[in-house]
Amino acid sequence: MTSSCDRSKSIIKITLDEHSVVRRSPEVEHERAVAIFDLIEENVFAPVGDFSGPFCLHLAIEENRLIIDIRGTDEQPLVKVGLALTPFRRVIKDYFTVCESYYAAIRRASPSQIEAIDMGRRGLHNEGSELLRERLNGKIELDTNTARRLFTLICVLHIRG
Repeated sequence: MTSSCDRSKSIIKITLDEHSVVRRSPEVEHERAVAIFDLIEENVFAPVGDFSGPFCLHLAIEENRLIIDIRGTDEQPLVKVGLALTPFRRVIKDYFTVCESYYAAIRRASPSQIEAIDMGRRGLHNEGSELLRERLNGKIELDTNTARRLFTLICVLHIRG
């Protein structure tokens, strides 16, 4: 958790490069908005090197790579970190499948069925966020909750219209 007096390891603004996104469902829009709100409210994020925050992030997917464009509060570029997305393919695909089941279950399933699907969804979400932390090790320091919310945003960027 970032304390209110130490914003040097925190994100204060996030922008998603959505040039290829045509339209998303209300559920996905809600997930995106919540992830960004929660991330801005509480996060631990520090690129390795001689950088001091707070930071503004621009997230994009280019040529099957996640690009994390880290900028200062003045929007001046500090560093870009690129990650191959191939290691994330399976977990993102499985996460989308379970999310679709979850959204459908909310409309017509019993509470116990919804809970069971949600447990699977959370498990995949945890798996994706841990993979993100592993792939960013030595590049960006982040806590579990920050990784979870960033994984949500990576998934949102994968949705094509």
